[in-house]
Amino acid sequence: MKRTDDPIPLAARLSTLSDSLRLRMLRVLEREELAVGEVARIVQLPQSTVSRHLKTLAEGGWLSRRSEGTATLYRVVLDDLDTPLRSLWVTVRESINAEPSLELEADLRRLGHVLASRRTDSRSFFGRVAAEWQSLRTSLFGHSFTAPGLLAMLDPGWTVADLGCGSGDASRYLAPHVERVIAIDQSEAMLETASGVLADHPNVELVCGDLEDVPLPDGSVDAAVMSLVLHHVEDPSRLIAQAARILRPRGGVLVIVDMLAHDRDEYRRTMGHVHLGFELGEIETMLNESGFVRTSVHELPTQTDARGPGLFVASGRTTEPS
Repeated sequence: MKRTDDPIPLAARLSTLSDSLRLRMLRVLEREELAVGEVARIVQLPQSTVSRHLKTLAEGGWLSRRSEGTATLYRVVLDDLDTPLRSLWVTVRESINAEPSLELEADLRRLGHVLASRRTDSRSFFGRVAAEWQSLRTSLFGHSFTAPGLLAMLDPGWTVADLGCGSGDASRYLAPHVERVIAIDQSEAMLETASGVLADHPNVELVCGDLEDVPLPDGSVDAAVMSLVLHHVEDPSRLIAQAARILRPRGGVLVIVDMLAHDRDEYRRTMGHVHLGFELGEIETMLNESGFVRTSVHELPTQTDARGPGLFVASGRTTEPS
């Protein structure tokens, strides 16, 4: 039902659109009805922050809301907007869609993941709003036990090269599950930090070396990892080719985790990033050109409390083992 007697002045309602975050929320909520937690996953902000902005939008007449179980669901419904608001939103939406930023495009990708998670859940209601089990599991065991536990599937006889090891985070997870980790970085300061992090893992060897000329013999490792490294090197394709060179010629595995393409140009200045992330097709091309087979490139799920760009994981293998 359209609102015909609304005491909120149009100017006050208009002011709610001055916040870019609210515009992002309206854009996804016009496409789908979403719960607060789902919106938080899409815009990568804490649920409390998202709830506050959704309340402002709803009180300003921009959103319809309804309850389903313990959750409140929000949606932009054009027919429910007053005529001035409807005309204004259509104009704003068309302006946004004419030149969408990478951030807005990332919102729509994450919306797709949210909707996919609903479809793959055996009970759509549970998939949307019944977060009690997830909250209980997190309170008992924390957030991060699943991925480290799955590392036990690795071959315990492997030698793994951690290329651009930084402070040693990936090596720390790998070391308990493989025979040897060679952690390589071109920054002595980073290696000094890593030596403390990895002090309890005698099977990790720290090496200072150039990532575009990796100081390892051809075919000397079973697997190689690059975690948030590729965007720091001048020539990413050369580093991937170096990984192909040091991997065993049959059955070697490369895993890359890095940022999706984004438009946060300040990262060049504040963190020394050479590349503002990568398109998925760009990474797949580099893997193929270096001779990898069975390549795979996927966007990773986003964390609500993560403030950075979205991430992807890519993998490839040298020729199949005989």
